[in-house]
Amino acid sequence: MIQTLKNAWGIPELRKKMLFTILALLLFRIASVIPVPFVDANALANYFEATLSTTILGLFNAMSGQGLSQAKVLALGIQPYINASIIIQLLTVAIPALERMAKDEGEEGKKKIEKITRYTTVALALLLGWGYYSILSSQSGMLTRTGWMPAVVIILSYTAGASAIMWLGEQITEFGIGNGISLILFANIISGIPGMIGRMAAMVWWQILLVVVAMALLVVFIVFINDAERRIPIQYAKRVVGRKIYGGQNTNLPIKVSMSGVMPVIFASSITSLPATIYAFFSTDQTNWWYVHVMSSHSAFYAVCYFLLIFFFSWFYATIQYDPVEISNNLKKNGGFIPGFRPGKPTADFIQRVINKILVFGAVYLAIVALLPIIAGDLMPAVGNLAIGGTSVIIVVGVALETVKALEAQMLMRHYKGFLD
Repeated sequence: MIQTLKNAWGIPELRKKMLFTILALLLFRIASVIPVPFVDANALANYFEATLSTTILGLFNAMSGQGLSQAKVLALGIQPYINASIIIQLLTVAIPALERMAKDEGEEGKKKIEKITRYTTVALALLLGWGYYSILSSQSGMLTRTGWMPAVVIILSYTAGASAIMWLGEQITEFGIGNGISLILFANIISGIPGMIGRMAAMVWWQILLVVVAMALLVVFIVFINDAERRIPIQYAKRVVGRKIYGGQNTNLPIKVSMSGVMPVIFASSITSLPATIYAFFSTDQTNWWYVHVMSSHSAFYAVCYFLLIFFFSWFYATIQYDPVEISNNLKKNGGFIPGFRPGKPTADFIQRVINKILVFGAVYLAIVALLPIIAGDLMPAVGNLAIGGTSVIIVVGVALETVKALEAQMLMRHYKGFLD
């Protein structure tokens, strides 16, 4: 990775892209400290620490670099854009008009889909800003001033922050290196590392050593699974077109083990944290039986629901990404086949069986990574205070690997001799 960055820095065009990405992320981090007017940040931070740390807002707070608990303008982070992208993606599958727009209209259709996604992002940001203001106004001492004017200012501040993040992410994607939204999420998560190091300093030496070793092994495990894939061999029959012979070559159909990325974990975390979030709106008592044994993130019921939801969303995303019947038909049209299986339904059934096996392994991998920090926090409370989430680790490692691959692809396009050697 270090060698790749060094080689990329030596190419003037890539150096400009890297500098643009660094400056954009620096601008984002500077904007992340701008406070929202009329909100008492200290009171809000204490409320988050005491009540909302185990709710869905606690997850969003980690994704926003602690922006929610500190009442910053960019507190909503990239959540509105991510949710809008997922909603439009699902609607593209469900609504024929959107599907035709995405597939048949080419680049123009993609631009229309992107415009719809932007408008949806702003609408969701308005909704989330209003919901966040409702939480602030329902707790005494959170707002330094009440009335309709402060309400409008607070809601529009959060909406403007989410829109600015969306715009900045698109600029990084177009003029920088890698996916802008992913890099912004990456920057938010790693911004919490200094605080985590400060909390680690209060632990005993053997706990620090155990955490460092466990984190290193977890990163190695994530990197290994992220690159793992099942390659289905494909052969193409020879075809004579005019005086030329096409086909007759061997290739493969790669199916990644981590085919759905971190999205199943994010959705599972959101849904399992929803009961605790609703409970926090009506009560601050976290000692009763219902909260301790059902809604708390440290309960066995929470862990089981979390595990099952990760499996469900992994299957859901796999069904969206891979259609065995469509893959089989495309192979048949192009003269390709899987050795040992007849074209058509036998090929589709074989691909479906392979996907199901990989799906189970990938879901177990996500569940292990997501539940491991929770289990470690139950066994050692000092580790639980570090706020290390399996979702955050997967995102950080995945974005780093994707960015390096984007750099390698850019260098390969430019036929960089040092890289090709």
